[in-house]
Amino acid sequence: MITVEALRFAYREAPLFAGIDLHVKTGEMVALIGPNGSGKTTLLKLISGALRPGGGRVLLGGRPLTELTSRERARLVGVVPQDNSAVFDFTVMETVLMGRTAHLGVFGIEGPDDIALAREAMARTGTLPFAARLMSHLSGGERQLALIARALAQKPRLLLLDEPTAFLDIRHRLEIYELLARLNAEEGLTIIATSHDLNMAARYCRRIVLLKHGEVRADGDAARVFDPAILSDVYETPLRVTTDPETGKPYTIPRGSLSPPG
Repeated sequence: MITVEALRFAYREAPLFAGIDLHVKTGEMVALIGPNGSGKTTLLKLISGALRPGGGRVLLGGRPLTELTSRERARLVGVVPQDNSAVFDFTVMETVLMGRTAHLGVFGIEGPDDIALAREAMARTGTLPFAARLMSHLSGGERQLALIARALAQKPRLLLLDEPTAFLDIRHRLEIYELLARLNAEEGLTIIATSHDLNMAARYCRRIVLLKHGEVRADGDAARVFDPAILSDVYETPLRVTTDPETGKPYTIPRGSLSPPG
């Protein structure tokens, strides 16, 4: 689905990626984790085409991303941004219908099929009951679900999410990860999500990519990546890793203060 080859990128001559490689197969659900500044969001933007690399290339389904028009990319890739507070004050239905833009004809008018697909996306995300409500009248979790519905209305092959559960309470975090897991398992949707929530990533994502300073420090399932020595080094924080007896998944616990008290 996605091939990242020798990718280079810099912000104002400050290099971030100096030749990173990454391959994501169709149907994978991948979490990008790592501390702030490790390159998670930037890598997501390079994969979506929102940023252009300084070298190397990104291939989507075997085709270089640079050869695809923005319309073609929008038909293949759905993007859910981290900050959902800056949305215009449309209703949920109007917002979700925006996901059909790349599929509309010359006049840009939605037809019955587009409305049906929008309603289907809202039904999948549980947002159909408040289709007529303004986005500003929703809670943070409801607004995030509406933006996921907008991305699903595109009928993408790849879904990219930047911190999809940032600032949400535990109930909404579970709701969103359960939804993503269902979309991945039932529809085969390829999903890449950045996350600071290590335990949610370990529980729901079959593959974890750990980044630091623009480099891949570990890549594999949670049992392999959640090595306490590796995580403690990458996050510069002493962490303990244990196993949930119910799920068999690893989870992390901070061991204590960063330095001995006074």
